[in-house]
Amino acid sequence: MMVLKKFAAIFAATLLLATPGFAEEILVTVNGVKVPKYAADVLIEEQKAAGVAESEDMRDAVREALIRRELIVAEARRAGLEKKPEIKGMMENARLSVLARAYIDDYLKANPVSKTDISATYETFKKQVGSTEFNVRHILVESEKEAEDIIAKLKKGSKFATLAKASLDVASKDNGGDLGWMSPAAFVQPFAQALSQMKKGQYSQTPVQTDFGYHVIMVEDTRATKMPSLEQVEDNIKQRLNQQKIENLLEELRAKADIK
Repeated sequence: MMVLKKFAAIFAATLLLATPGFAEEILVTVNGVKVPKYAADVLIEEQKAAGVAESEDMRDAVREALIRRELIVAEARRAGLEKKPEIKGMMENARLSVLARAYIDDYLKANPVSKTDISATYETFKKQVGSTEFNVRHILVESEKEAEDIIAKLKKGSKFATLAKASLDVASKDNGGDLGWMSPAAFVQPFAQALSQMKKGQYSQTPVQTDFGYHVIMVEDTRATKMPSLEQVEDNIKQRLNQQKIENLLEELRAKADIK
């Protein structure tokens, strides 16, 4: 059953929980050591967040995991493991990680991403992607002269796929230079600018230079961009905006900090 399958994960998680030094509602006592109820509450909430329904079986599994933890921790202390520098370091890192995560959670609750922020980001994304996708081929060469020669051969009737065998782009050269269906926003400038001005069946009449070299571009076909709805990407946008808030916070804290 699911509770039993989750037991190992519950047991592993309990190893990060420290026994408190203050009065608290007690869940169970193991060899005189009082295990607080809040330790079980934390694990139960974690299991519920992972999709496990709270039940008597699940609560029993958590209680058993805490008992097992205490039995092993007692033996670890008797063996003097908590005095080893590497163990002390891991314990301290775990403690500080929990504290840092708690602060970030509180910060994001106090500074939530708004629906307006999400909608504005979505609209910006739509503009960047554009209304049209292109089925693109390209040939990448080192010099402008090479690109001009390829364009001249195309004008004389040479096949784009055949000429693409000379491309420096090893990922597409053996596939006729095919890059698949892409939005101009996926490419560097001025490749993106040149592509956005082309129509189905056209190839670039002049070489397109980027940091990679000189490109000859061909548009096999075009189609309307299939954008996901706001509802489909809302959670992803919110996650990205939250991450940006965290990065901005860290930049602010770093600017104020005395780091030597």
